[in-house]
Amino acid sequence: MSFHDKVVVVTGAGSGMGRAMVQEFVAQGARVAALDINEVSAVATVKALENPDQGLPVHVDVSSVESVDSAMSEIAEWGGGVHVLCNNAGIVDSFRPAHEIPLEEWHRTIAVDLTGPFLMARAVIPGMLERGEGVIVNTASISSFSAAGGGSAYTAAKHGVLGLTRQLSFDYGRRGIRVNAICPGATATGLTMPEGGSDFLPDTEAELGRIPAQRWCTPEEIAKLAVYLAGDDAGYIHGAAMVIDGGWLAAARNPI
Repeated sequence: MSFHDKVVVVTGAGSGMGRAMVQEFVAQGARVAALDINEVSAVATVKALENPDQGLPVHVDVSSVESVDSAMSEIAEWGGGVHVLCNNAGIVDSFRPAHEIPLEEWHRTIAVDLTGPFLMARAVIPGMLERGEGVIVNTASISSFSAAGGGSAYTAAKHGVLGLTRQLSFDYGRRGIRVNAICPGATATGLTMPEGGSDFLPDTEAELGRIPAQRWCTPEEIAKLAVYLAGDDAGYIHGAAMVIDGGWLAAARNPI
């Protein structure tokens, strides 16, 4: 699988799964724009590459139309058209139930986790339509299917990401754009637990042994799946929700 001469955009690229995606796509020959709301982290991701010239750190707030448009202009000047978009940026909520979650937290979670992928997709689709090809990979979650992996805001947003993935696939698949979703389970990243804590946080570490895999997923495993879905070998995969959860959902109940 080769991505030579291809431009890939990864959001949430400053750490975790996003950073691993940048590294994996670059290893396959791509030029990768590493987008993150934390510009310092995006720069660090690119500097850590074996060939930093293959990467471009870009500051973006995916929930802001103006910020997304500015980022896309910078990417166009650097690399031209976008061949692959990985909508990976996301935040978690505090696991509070609906009657206790602050409205600001609800709005911010939906804005980043659901509106963000929509805005990014909307920005790259016109260019993909012009070329007659393109790939979008959305990072959803097992919370796209079930409760307890997050609070009301996160679960609602991730259900929405899966719906967005399917609608984009329906709308654009016949015009050369493939859209799929990755649905991770317990993955060892800095976003595993929300900042500040909450009385409703589950003890994920203690319960992890209940799933068949009995371990955390690594960001590198998620990145390899993203690269596969973006490549030609996945050419017949449209509108799919690729679960990578160590058997969490297959266990027929939430382990938490």
